[in-house]
Amino acid sequence: MAFVVLLIAFPVGWTLYLSFTDASGSVRAPSEFIGFENYFDVLTDTERFWPAVGRTVFFTGGALIVEMALGMAIALLLWRPFRGEKWVRIAILLPLVATPVAVGMMWRLIFEPNIGFANQALKWLGLPAQPWLSGQNTALPTLIFVDIWQWTPMVVLILLAGLTALSDEPDEAARVDGASAWQRFWYVTFPLIMPTFITAILLRGIDALKTFDILYATKGKGGGSFHEVETLNVYAYGLSFDYNKYGESSTVLILFFLMIIGCIWLLTARKKKGSN
Repeated sequence: MAFVVLLIAFPVGWTLYLSFTDASGSVRAPSEFIGFENYFDVLTDTERFWPAVGRTVFFTGGALIVEMALGMAIALLLWRPFRGEKWVRIAILLPLVATPVAVGMMWRLIFEPNIGFANQALKWLGLPAQPWLSGQNTALPTLIFVDIWQWTPMVVLILLAGLTALSDEPDEAARVDGASAWQRFWYVTFPLIMPTFITAILLRGIDALKTFDILYATKGKGGGSFHEVETLNVYAYGLSFDYNKYGESSTVLILFFLMIIGCIWLLTARKKKGSN
């Protein structure tokens, strides 16, 4: 436990220290303590920081809502035994096998405006081609789709494990009483699986909040020419490794860390309330 605490406490503590300095240029360059100046500069930055916050929330919320709904639907379909279920489960889990960078590069080729398969399919259907990843308004929704494609299987696994652990008696009793399939799900199954559902939201939500590899692999530095997919992770990375502004970058990371801690606290409190 002491090792784990040290492993977490040291990088967080060092990042916190850097956020109060003007560290820049080089990690070995001398720096001065400037107090909360970096925090003031970042929190008043309406050009890059707050738009990045908005994109982070939009990306996380959009991906999480669809992944939870789709994951629950697929888990319910796989809950009962059926012929060929083993192969269906393997097929659903295949997106988890590839690394996020490989997935990003694959979908970058698929969504290529001129020769990509996505626009070729639209042409076959008589529909106009779309900019997909190259458009300012379509890049982030397209990457949300890519995230949904890769990480919905993770939600399916968690929810399916929760469904499998449930007793059949409540559902059978509701069925005998004449409840419909929707009523049995909404009033019986869903309340029983609520702790597992919140756990899935917690795990997937945190993971979606800190998504970086897919965004960087598809759009590169700054989240694109117009920062169209620049989330807080991409923004902090650019400050550190493109501009060498370590103090300002550390400030962004500390604020982001506090946001994640707040989300964890809210979801954990909701889970405890649901369990009671």
